[in-house]
Amino acid sequence: MLKVRVMGTKNDIVWFQKILQRHPKIEVMEFSELYTNKGTNKYYRAYAEVKKSNVKGNK
Repeated sequence: MLKVRVMGTKNDIVWFQKILQRHPKIEVMEFSELYTNKGTNKYYRAYAEVKKSNVKGNK
């Protein structure tokens, strides 16, 4: 399992979240809400827990 911090604009984070969720070899265990970064209102962060999906051919 991996714990990942994603930082960027709201749109970029949502875009990347969709990519992770649609990828057949990745299982998204949890994806947090968006948190604001200190000192800016443009960039946000989110946290994800992902693991390898049990797909045939996955090593």
